[in-house]
Amino acid sequence: MNEIRTLKRWIGALADRTVAEHLFAARRMGAPALRTLCETWELWARRGQEAPKGAWRLWLMMTGRGYGKTRAGAEMVSALARADGRLRIALVGATAAEVERVMIRGQSGLLAVAQTGEEPRWSPTRGQFDFDSGAQAFVYSGANPDGLRGPEHHFAWCDELAKWAHPEAAFDNLMLGLRLGRGGRALITTTPRPIALLRSLIGRSDLKKTHGRTEDNDALGQDYLDDVRGRYAGTRLERQELDGELIEDVAGALWTREVVTKCRAHAPEALARVVVGVDPPASAGGDDCGIVVCGLGGDGIGYVLEDRSVGGLSPEGWARAVVRAAEAWEAERVVVETNQGGEMVESVLRGIDSALPVRPVRARYGKGRRAEPVSARFAQGKAMFAGVFAELEDELCGMTATGYQGPGRSPDRADAMVWAMAELLLGKDRMPRVRML
Repeated sequence: MNEIRTLKRWIGALADRTVAEHLFAARRMGAPALRTLCETWELWARRGQEAPKGAWRLWLMMTGRGYGKTRAGAEMVSALARADGRLRIALVGATAAEVERVMIRGQSGLLAVAQTGEEPRWSPTRGQFDFDSGAQAFVYSGANPDGLRGPEHHFAWCDELAKWAHPEAAFDNLMLGLRLGRGGRALITTTPRPIALLRSLIGRSDLKKTHGRTEDNDALGQDYLDDVRGRYAGTRLERQELDGELIEDVAGALWTREVVTKCRAHAPEALARVVVGVDPPASAGGDDCGIVVCGLGGDGIGYVLEDRSVGGLSPEGWARAVVRAAEAWEAERVVVETNQGGEMVESVLRGIDSALPVRPVRARYGKGRRAEPVSARFAQGKAMFAGVFAELEDELCGMTATGYQGPGRSPDRADAMVWAMAELLLGKDRMPRVRML
């Protein structure tokens, strides 16, 4: 520990030196010492990336994007595995694919932080990561809570908990199996979203919390920071995604996070109808073009199937995106709002595909009033989300009866979904045309 402190002081003394002076110091150290210096995480970790002092069962690292959560998680798991070859570790992400892409193969993942001479082995087919010491890590998905029912672990790393499709069930099963050794512990690295589980965890006495902002990572370029701050300035998204704040539900919101979480379900194999809802941008290169695919099951329940919204495109560009969505899902209808542009919107779509089954609609009321009957269907369990659609859900949770108070300038995705669901659930009864997924 004294050596670590000495090296930290030495690094601090070099902070204001020139590049030439840095290179001179590096040459004097020699390759082995330089390698040790570069691979000693304790020297480079910021205060918020270091494990909390004292006793804890849960460490919640809830910060803005780009803070360095993944690096901290990978370094901690790797250090634990080096110290004890008997460890069994759970790696849990929103999906198994995200665990591999971010936690294992990512730029700051487990493979990237392996030290010189280490040869960890990743087996995608088994979902298993083997460390040189003999310690093993196993991949799980927050979308499959039953996969965590039964396995036992010493430690768990949970990434982007707020994105999990079934956070409560998956986390409960994980904690029930976190019983090996003298008491298992878990690290949770996530950008905040106001889900019930996060709120309940924060109140636990055995939890340590780290908070941080995107700017805290001095390795990020100033151009990037200026861009994201400028893009989201003054919005809820800025406080949530960049400042790492847990923003509670908007007062009077038509959708709450709790309702959204409860309304997750797998789409049925057979769908009676599929509709694409479209909310075109008011101007080229302005707001996003909302493109949301919804389907009606034989059970009479509407399902959000996919969010294909696009931004920054010309009318021809977003029209092609609409056509691709309709073709991919074999949609029987495209419902498009024509308040902005009127006949031009319909003509642009038909110009790309003359056979496209377009139904133009005009809004007589504000977005909030239009959304009320659709939100009621979700509250009644008559509409569901067949997956996690983070940006769409953020917009829905900012919709109120009197206006929009969510992230971004306009709830384009939410409006597109409302048009599609209204066509499926609020229109006249039609003879169903069964289509297999």
